[in-house]
Amino acid sequence: MSVVLAYKNFAANRNISHIGLGVAAINTAKVLRREGIATQVWPIMSAADLRSKLTASPAQHVIISAPWIPSADLHSLSTAFPSTHFAVNCHSNVGFLQADRNGVKLVRETMDVEMCTANVHLAGNSRRFCDWIRYAFGAPCAYLPNLYYLDDRPVPGTKPYGGGTLRIGAFGATRPLKNLMSAAGAALELARNLRAPLELWLSAGRAEGGGEGILASVKEMLNGLPGVSIVMNGWQSWANFRNTVASMHLLLQPSYTESFNMVTADGVAEGVASVVSSAIDWAPQDWKANVDDVLDIARVGRRLLADPRAAAEGRSALQNYVVDGLSAYRKYFAIQ
Repeated sequence: MSVVLAYKNFAANRNISHIGLGVAAINTAKVLRREGIATQVWPIMSAADLRSKLTASPAQHVIISAPWIPSADLHSLSTAFPSTHFAVNCHSNVGFLQADRNGVKLVRETMDVEMCTANVHLAGNSRRFCDWIRYAFGAPCAYLPNLYYLDDRPVPGTKPYGGGTLRIGAFGATRPLKNLMSAAGAALELARNLRAPLELWLSAGRAEGGGEGILASVKEMLNGLPGVSIVMNGWQSWANFRNTVASMHLLLQPSYTESFNMVTADGVAEGVASVVSSAIDWAPQDWKANVDDVLDIARVGRRLLADPRAAAEGRSALQNYVVDGLSAYRKYFAIQ
């Protein structure tokens, strides 16, 4: 068994990338390798790049992260490498696809390509997405979730907030569906309720689809308030980002739609809890808040800040998710 996880290297930095798709791929690869499945991660620039790599190093399975390779090129690859199974793995749930018209087009075309080939398959990293494809289009869709590698090093339990500056992280690309304004509003209420100075940490450098306007609105809400500061955290290597996450008291990820959410998993790995939405279905139930109720987001955050078991519960939830995800990969590999 040989597996390749191929993702588009938007950073144009071959063999290393700290964008989300690259981090997701290396985590999935490490989990699969731990299970004895030979897996490589290939950052690629084009279908031609993938073809060249496969010619030099054949693989039984290629899982392409996100729909971005033109369908004609995908069909050509399936013909050139008939012994290789290609899965186009959609990395977003249905709602998030509204920001990616071309991705929607390619998802529909991949269903057509799958129908007329023996080795091309549409997949999704969200059960909700896969179920929608099956029921709405009557087409198959393999479930191939993100897997997150948790090492054996001890992670300290959540240290309840005990005063001083409250550090809250609302990390990730700034997009409308991430619900950053609600996260910032909840952080402000939390700090006021706890009578604490606030540092709200945000990711810099990835404002997309109206993100600049979102950041401007957040700054308009918080600028000039005593004891409140916004820290713009530049895009970092994954290792450095994990260190930044570890320094937070709490993370806020109240997304309107998600299929996994790497930031929440990074928090789990570093012993930091997150307030999330029901879209992040693998997280503990009591981490979830109403995404359109800022005070509910703050209420859940207040409880997590005081809960010494929150980190352990998050780790257990993520471990259970990975075990279930591994069974999905084994099922996919077995039927191809």
